[in-house]
Amino acid sequence: MIVHKIKVYPSKKHLPKKNQLAWKIAEIASDNAKLNKDAIEMAINRIIDNASVAIASLNRKSVISSREMALKHSRKNGATLFGVNSKLRFDCEWAAWSNGTAVRELDFHDTFLAADYSHPGDNIPPLLSVAQQNKKSGLDLLKGIITAYEIQVNLVKGICLHKHKVDHIAHLGPSIAAGLGTMLRLNTETIYQAIQQALHTTISTRQSRKGEISSWKAYAPAHAGKLAIEAVDRAMRGEGAPSPIYEGEDSVIARILDGKKALYKVPLPKKGETKKAILETYTKEYSAEYQSQALIDLAKKLKSKIENLNQIKKIDIYTSHHTHYVIGTGANDPQKMDPNASRETLDHSIMYIFAVALEDGDWHHVKSYSRSRAKRKSTIKIWRSIKTHEDKKWTRKYHDPNPKKKAFGAKVVITLKNGKKITEQQDRADAHPYGSRPFKRENYIKKFLTLTENILDTNESNRFLKTVQNIRKLKPGQLIKLNIEIKKNKLKNNFKKGIF
Repeated sequence: MIVHKIKVYPSKKHLPKKNQLAWKIAEIASDNAKLNKDAIEMAINRIIDNASVAIASLNRKSVISSREMALKHSRKNGATLFGVNSKLRFDCEWAAWSNGTAVRELDFHDTFLAADYSHPGDNIPPLLSVAQQNKKSGLDLLKGIITAYEIQVNLVKGICLHKHKVDHIAHLGPSIAAGLGTMLRLNTETIYQAIQQALHTTISTRQSRKGEISSWKAYAPAHAGKLAIEAVDRAMRGEGAPSPIYEGEDSVIARILDGKKALYKVPLPKKGETKKAILETYTKEYSAEYQSQALIDLAKKLKSKIENLNQIKKIDIYTSHHTHYVIGTGANDPQKMDPNASRETLDHSIMYIFAVALEDGDWHHVKSYSRSRAKRKSTIKIWRSIKTHEDKKWTRKYHDPNPKKKAFGAKVVITLKNGKKITEQQDRADAHPYGSRPFKRENYIKKFLTLTENILDTNESNRFLKTVQNIRKLKPGQLIKLNIEIKKNKLKNNFKKGIF
């Protein structure tokens, strides 16, 4: 790995392409490096994981709307839509839009946290849709996915977006463009221009994840995917981009991030070096914001130590800066304490999540967010007794560059009415790669079978699982087999009409 120092240059000082971050990323995307076997297997795990959460969300409102938009953009020999008959094909950018929304809706797929946040699995829907439309092979798709993960993970390590209230999809646009470049075997120049266009068009604010969180949280990564596909298309036609997009005088860094005196350090593999960043990412066992995963495990364990939850006086959670300020009381969002809040908001309230997990000793992707569940008086009592605190020790663990030491947990102190204190802490989720029971292939398959139960026919479920695990053998044009069909009468409709 090489750590690249990225800073702003005045327009009068020419910065050669080869010294620009977008070019260095493009070089990595076009290097055709040898694939790592473990990275291939993890990419397959994540395709399964994405399919699990996408199928489970097919009849949720945002997914219905995105699907009906995509259905208006049919194309012969295009890409498929999750749930829809595979004989029907659609423009790849609209397939990416719909499938990306389905993957993101439940907030239940993979994550990588460092200087910023990310859900690297968001790279897969746009790559798959373009691969289907362009009749690429299974190996082509795997190469693209592994590149996209490599770029996103390393951008997330080096450049903090949330500090400036910029949404994390700003790292997703460039990573998708890079992955598409690898998959389509584009030259460095074309990928370089596409990366810059993709970044330029995917800057948006974090209001999508603040206050009263709406369905846009599900749409945002899909929108980045759609824009990245269009950026690559334009670059392939010879169009240029705002340049240098990272280092320019009026660039993203200069005007939106740390400013003209900024210095970022972005690690990237050497040209030709095997890409393995996907192995540093982790999926979710529970349908909740990743920083709550270890706390759900912690709550389940603490439940057995408290005879009567009515005796709880208060709960203090000592955790990292990110957890406290994004999903904790440090966010100062009253909506995070509101029983009438949206599912998307409750998903970003560690106070709600911990209260429910403590009471139920479990977590369910639907039941735990139900209106009646959120309004239960005993839950509200515990919920509003919780306060989070930043602890520098946990912040340091959160940012530890060693994947084996990096932690996203907390220390919980429960004070009972009689003055007794019950204290417990946990570094990382049990399902984390370095947790007590890391997710393996059988866990991904179990998650798929659990989430698609009563939605998929057994034959279709078995067919998909067999196909995806043999993806390396899929020839050009056979990636349509990765689509999953359900009976048409099981797909709900939105009867409100739009423009399309």
